[in-house]
This record gives sequence, structure tokens and C-alpha cells, in this order.
Amino acid sequence: MKYAVIADIHSNLEALEAVLADTKEQKCTHFCCVGDVVGYNANPKECLDIIRGMNMPCVKGNHDEYCSSEEDLDGFNPHAAEAVNWTRKQLSKEDRQWLRDMKYVKLVASFSMVHATLDGPQRWGYVFDKLAAAASFTYQNTSVCFFGHTHVPVAFIRDSVVRGGTYSKFKVEPGRKYFVNVGSVGQSRDNVAKATYVIYDLDEGSIELRRLDYDIPKAQKKILDAGLPPRLAERLAFGK
Repeated sequence: MKYAVIADIHSNLEALEAVLADTKEQKCTHFCCVGDVVGYNANPKECLDIIRGMNMPCVKGNHDEYCSSEEDLDGFNPHAAEAVNWTRKQLSKEDRQWLRDMKYVKLVASFSMVHATLDGPQRWGYVFDKLAAAASFTYQNTSVCFFGHTHVPVAFIRDSVVRGGTYSKFKVEPGRKYFVNVGSVGQSRDNVAKATYVIYDLDEGSIELRRLDYDIPKAQKKILDAGLPPRLAERLAFGK
């Protein structure tokens, strides 16, 4: 059983298609999504239709929540607020209901998923360091939990202490807990301008980070053509 674990697609169809093509080459058998299907980029409806059509387990991300509600956006980053308002107009009533119905935390096979943190999944806190990871480990009931939200792939491990760092591939060892950020499909923020996802091979007991090239100029042109903030297009080329 080989799971493709994807997160933070953010309406980037070109990146999503590159990831799904790679999952076929890697012979992934199952799929799950760690939230933020929509937001920022120019193909929210298309990305949402793909994820819904694959009937994969999903948890709710903050942009999934914002884009499916009528919540006031005071205090938002102006670029993010503009993208949320634009995205709301692209989604049908049924689309928004599907996003609203997603849970904050979900158990999938023998692992769990949350978009942000386990200690307060609806508060959208960020996990960048060992202290923040330790708070989530307190609530983690599976050996592996995948998360997203920061768009920065990093793995935290708890045995006698909590450690963390970047990774490419590692083995899941008995007696340890792993809180693993799978990176972002559609808006990298770790200075690597690629589409990123994880393969969790349950038979092998391994977690592998995959980084893929995709058609960034095409995604950028769509953002600009839609009238979204140019900054959202520019950042794709720099991975930040």
C-alpha cells in the first residue's frame, strides 16, 4: 500500500497535474489530501473537481475554510484576501459545501492528518520548530501524522526528545512518533520552485519527499489573466 500525500494545492492546476502524473509512475495505490485545495492561484474549480472526483480522504485547510464562507477578511494579508474573494466567486454552492464539510483531523489507514496543528487544528497555528511540534505530539495517537500549512517540508520525530529537520527519505521506526510536513503542491515556500508531495509506503515503512518541475510560466499567466495580484504569480518562480 503506497499513499501519495498531497497538501496546499492552492488552485495550481499545472502543479497538481505534474504530481498526479508522478504518482502513476511511482505506482501509488492510494491518495489523501492535507488541506488547502483552493486559494492563491487561478484554477480553484478545476483542482477541487479533481480531488473530489478521486474521492480521497481530505482534511480542511484555512483557505478551504475562508473560501467556503462569507467570513470578513479584515486583518488578512491584502494579496491573500483578494485571492479569497476572487476564489469565492469561482465556486458553486455545492463546491463550498464540500469544503465546509471537511473535518479538521482525519485518521487514514494507520496514520492521521491535520492541516495545521493537533493541539488546536481550527486555530491555524504554524509549526516551524520543535516547541510547536511538541504541542501537537501531545495529541498525536498514531505513529505518523502528516500536516501542511507552512508549505515547508520538514519532519519532526519524538522518542525521548523532539528533533526536527529537512528530509528526502527515511524509515518509520517502532517506538517513535513522526509529525511530517509534506510541503506544498502549488506554492512552494522553501526556496525550491517545484511541486512537492510525499509518498508513504506502508509496506516498506518509508516516507519519501518528491519534488517535481511543472509549467510555472503557464500557471503565472493564468494568475495574471485572472486579474489576481502579480505577486502571486511572481513568487512561484522563486519558491517563496
